[in-house]
Amino acid sequence: MNFQQLIKQDEVQPSRYFSGKVESFSNLIESIQKKLWQDPQYRSILKELGKGKSVQDHSLDSSSQLLLFKDLVVVPNDPKIQLSILQKCHDSLLAAHPSQEKTLKLVKRDFHWSIMTQFIKDYVASCKQCSRKNNIHHKKFGFLKPLPIPNGPYICLSMDFFTQLPL
Repeated sequence: MNFQQLIKQDEVQPSRYFSGKVESFSNLIESIQKKLWQDPQYRSILKELGKGKSVQDHSLDSSSQLLLFKDLVVVPNDPKIQLSILQKCHDSLLAAHPSQEKTLKLVKRDFHWSIMTQFIKDYVASCKQCSRKNNIHHKKFGFLKPLPIPNGPYICLSMDFFTQLPL
C-alpha cells in the first residue's frame, strides 16, 4: 500500500501539526460509526448486538455506539480511517515518530482491526521522517555469548571476513 498517496489525498494541513493542541477524536469516531455499518464483516455482528444477543468477545459501547472487541474500538477495513489513526498515534507532536514496536503498542491500547501489525509496519517503514532519523526498525539483538576458552594452542581458529570495503 502506498501511504504517501493516501496522505496526499487526505490533504494534510500544516496547521494541524503546529497547533500545539491535542486533537479530538470526534470526527474519527463518526467516520468509524458510519463505516462499521457499511463493512459486511461487522454489519452482522452489529445487528446481533442490536437485538440484544451476545457475540463472543464483542460488545457495543452504549455512549458512543462503537463496536468493541475485548474493550478495544473495532476499526472497519477502511485504509483512510486506519491511516488517520496512525497519523494521530505516530506523526503527532506528542508521539514523536516512535518505532514500529512502540507505534503498534500505542495503537493496540485503544483500537483493533484485521492485519493491524502489517499495516503499521508498512506505514512506519514508509515514514520519511523516521527514515531520516534512522530509527532501528527490527527486533532487538540477542545477548553476546563468549566463546569457550580453548584447552591448547590451535584447537579453535577463527577468521574475520571484511567485505565491501571503501576504496
